[in-house]
Amino acid sequence: MMYLSDYINYSEDKGQKPECFISFQNDIGIRDSRNLMDVALFRVSKRSKRAGELMRYTLANGYVEIKSGPDGMASVWDYDIVLMLVSYLTEAMNQYREGKGNMPGRVLCPYVRDILKFCRKSDGSRQFAEVELALDRLQGTIIKSVREISGSGGRIFRNVESEGLIGSYSILSRTNIGRVSQVKIEIPNWIYNGVTSGKNPQVLTVNPGYFRISTGIGRFVYRLARQASGKTEARWSFRTVYARSGSESDLNEFSRLLRKIISDNDLPDYDLREETGQRGPQLVMTYRKDSLNIFYEEA
Repeated sequence: MMYLSDYINYSEDKGQKPECFISFQNDIGIRDSRNLMDVALFRVSKRSKRAGELMRYTLANGYVEIKSGPDGMASVWDYDIVLMLVSYLTEAMNQYREGKGNMPGRVLCPYVRDILKFCRKSDGSRQFAEVELALDRLQGTIIKSVREISGSGGRIFRNVESEGLIGSYSILSRTNIGRVSQVKIEIPNWIYNGVTSGKNPQVLTVNPGYFRISTGIGRFVYRLARQASGKTEARWSFRTVYARSGSESDLNEFSRLLRKIISDNDLPDYDLREETGQRGPQLVMTYRKDSLNIFYEEA
């Protein structure tokens, strides 16, 4: 059997640009795309598939729409695979910038066991099947970004971009045991360009404790705190957090769930509290100064 590392070395020996890049290791930093961490690109509920639905977030210079296909909207747990793409692409670019490797291409080729290990999931037969279902939902969940951009002479241009949470994918199965073995996942432009363009990739590191957050809303709040607060403090009204979460619950139920997260106050790296504001209750997110700084050295 030719393993992925053998394939890459073989391609390089033949003077070909490797189709896949892979350098799986245990201590890789976890990253997320900085640009869209303040909106939910996924459903936060485990129960509702939300097939054929649309979520729309109004921003200062436009809006973002999340559209789901017939397989359902990608969940925040499916999004762990996107974190994997961002993380390994960033690692490969760091190596390239240091002169220690080639410019990475757009295809990541993990084994399913590598995906499960990265996402801190058990290596069971059901999990292997779930990876394929997650890839279906990720590919069928489309991000459409519409923004107004200032041009020369004071002219305003409308910029529209639309792309899936992942690009195409393919799977090679070990048919004798019925398990998915090797996966090829195409990295979409919104991730690839954000990591490879310019000197500084548009990513933020994520605490590995993120994978232990059990609720979808809790995971969204952590991503929001990481993007908005950084190493300081940020405050958002409950209404705005609710609007950006894409939650199907009404505001009262969402506020109840958010207050439970505030009361538990066990998210990695950030202390949460509620304060009264002019627009109603406010979520205050404060960086916990005793957090391990290794997680917050930018990519």
